[in-house]
Amino acid sequence: MSELVQNAIGRWVPTEVNGREAIPYQGVGKYRPSGRKAAPPIASCADYPADGNKVVGSLHEALRACGLRDGMTISTHHHFRDGDMVACAVFDTAAEMGVKDLMWFPSASFPCHARMVEHMESGVIHHIEGSLNGPLGEYCSRGKMRGLGVLRSHGGRYQAVQDGEVHIDIAVIAAPTADPFGNANGVTGPSACGLLGFALADSQYADKVIVVTDNLVPFPCIPWQIHGNYVDYVVVMDRIGDPAKIVSGTTQITRSPDRLLIAELAARFCEEAGIVRDGFSFQAGAGGTALSFSIFLGEMMRKKGIKARFARGGSNKYLVEMLEEGLVEYILDGQTFDLDGVRSMRDNPRHVNTSPFTSYNYHGKGNFASMVDVTVLGATEVDLNFNANVVTHSDGLLLHGIGGWQNCLFAKCTMLPIPSFRDRIPVILDEVTTLCGPGELIDVIVTERGIAINPLRQDLIDAVKGSSLPIRPLEDIKREVDAICGGPPSRPKLGDKVVAAIKWVDGTVIDSVRQVLD
Repeated sequence: MSELVQNAIGRWVPTEVNGREAIPYQGVGKYRPSGRKAAPPIASCADYPADGNKVVGSLHEALRACGLRDGMTISTHHHFRDGDMVACAVFDTAAEMGVKDLMWFPSASFPCHARMVEHMESGVIHHIEGSLNGPLGEYCSRGKMRGLGVLRSHGGRYQAVQDGEVHIDIAVIAAPTADPFGNANGVTGPSACGLLGFALADSQYADKVIVVTDNLVPFPCIPWQIHGNYVDYVVVMDRIGDPAKIVSGTTQITRSPDRLLIAELAARFCEEAGIVRDGFSFQAGAGGTALSFSIFLGEMMRKKGIKARFARGGSNKYLVEMLEEGLVEYILDGQTFDLDGVRSMRDNPRHVNTSPFTSYNYHGKGNFASMVDVTVLGATEVDLNFNANVVTHSDGLLLHGIGGWQNCLFAKCTMLPIPSFRDRIPVILDEVTTLCGPGELIDVIVTERGIAINPLRQDLIDAVKGSSLPIRPLEDIKREVDAICGGPPSRPKLGDKVVAAIKWVDGTVIDSVRQVLD
């Protein structure tokens, strides 16, 4: 194991990750990159069909033509979420070809990818760098994966590819519609899932790019979210994904009375603090409480006759309704969370597809995240310094990805509406199990027992002074919750072995995850 050093926020992190030097977190905005961006090899039209037909007979044929061999890095995207059928097919094919020690670089994983455990057991996959959900997260947490898991935000993934931290040998892009040249989109076809923004970096920077589709149309495929000029081969499969399963887990409205109260308090806070005004902007995450916040916010906007200039998606039917009603002028969308979002993006020119490059890439000339007036996100744990965790629970197991969460913290006001305890386990701790977001970027924590404002945000404290909102110090809420639950939760039983690194938006290491022993 590499040396561990204490970073700027006091967490012990490795100085080497999967054979590459790792830079410890230095603070928000402190690390400045240097050098030039990575680049794929220069190609020549002389090596591609003049008629533009890049279709080959199978995934096996395409991977062989790309020169698949031991130790390569293979990327896929997660726009189908739990309905993806391509990523496992890629590694099943690699297994048939006898290839070993691959690195899988997904934009996220879901329970539908549980079969990757078999490929890690057999040696086809060496390790995974990407958000680790469900069974893959538990496999890594138990110390069974050979390399370190590396968890990055959506923007951090784009940054890592752009900066050359991760070199993709072969990118495989599941596309609901494509033409023989490789132009592709996610908004049309029987498997339409919305957009393909998470695959943008893969198409731009990978040595070889394969587009896999179940809806091949004659050239040109319009719109073309992925440009065929980046694509080497096109493969047609019977089915690439189940779009009905883009609605999964965290993307459904909560029915819990406590969580509905939390969502309502969060919306009221926005009103009392003066955030909700004509031309404002907002983003709500994919969790049930965050989705409920959008409903309460919409009701408030209707009553006051207020319109938002734009909303950042993940889109869902509630956000689409606000767009169609005129409460929101534009949706700038990074990921569709249901089929209403897919339809809207296809049919409504004010529902605009974006990518991690435009929205979140920290090593760029600005991005959309810092322009948002208020963002509402989830968390598994918070601590008294307002630091937050989104990847592990109190048992220490990796069970969630970071998504765009870290990137969204740069909004003008970041709110975490969370229950004060789950299954009688307090969520407010002295110190989070895994630190994913520094407290200086988290402004407001909303629970069913009160609202805590970060003391660094005196402007927000002043704005709601005298309101009827239940404003309380975070320490007071924690004391009350600990008394209800019989004290702080037991700390997870962790070993010395580091099993994963948590990257910050600038590519530095903000925390590490230890092996779970019990």
